[in-house]
Amino acid sequence: MTTAITVLLVDDHAVVREGYRRLLERDAAISVVGEAADSVQACERAAALEPDVIVMDIGLPGASGIEAMRRILAHRPQQCVLMFSMYDDVIFPSRALEAGARGYVSKASAPEVLVDAISAVARGERYLSPDVQKVMAQTATHGRSPVDTLTAREFEVLRLLARGETVKRIGEKLGLSEKTVANHQSVIREKLGARNGVQLARVATELGLSPQGPGTCK
Repeated sequence: MTTAITVLLVDDHAVVREGYRRLLERDAAISVVGEAADSVQACERAAALEPDVIVMDIGLPGASGIEAMRRILAHRPQQCVLMFSMYDDVIFPSRALEAGARGYVSKASAPEVLVDAISAVARGERYLSPDVQKVMAQTATHGRSPVDTLTAREFEVLRLLARGETVKRIGEKLGLSEKTVANHQSVIREKLGARNGVQLARVATELGLSPQGPGTCK
């Protein structure tokens, strides 16, 4: 008898988690063993449950799903993480894959796509939903964007700045000193060609990083 794939669901909306739990448990080959609502819970439950696959949303309160994944992989490098998000702009799947995600599925995908993705990444394969594949293929022909020059930490700082977080709060969320965050902010402005906070906010909105944009453990 084949052992079911154990899954940890990470999403900040309880109703969403419940819906996906019911969807996944229709398949006898998948067993949802736990849920988490933010990056801190995700790290704690990943360590306690050691699931085969973590289905992780990016837009979590506090540190993002990508940051949570980085922290989880730092302690358990073999952990399989599948990003499942409303964001299908190429910035997000690219950053998620660079940070160690085994796959990326947009929430606009058909229900069976998530099931297929979980099965694929559990087998050690990489999986991108068809819509994400299309966006990444189109973008590959346009060259690198300035945001591609940001490190993973700088990208996370930019994401939090775009959400209106202060330097102090960002430091608390990421476990960094205010001076370190301020230094990251200066480097980000230089790389993106933003002379001040207003211009940086404009760039973040254009990139879909702000809450009103098209796509926004310890």
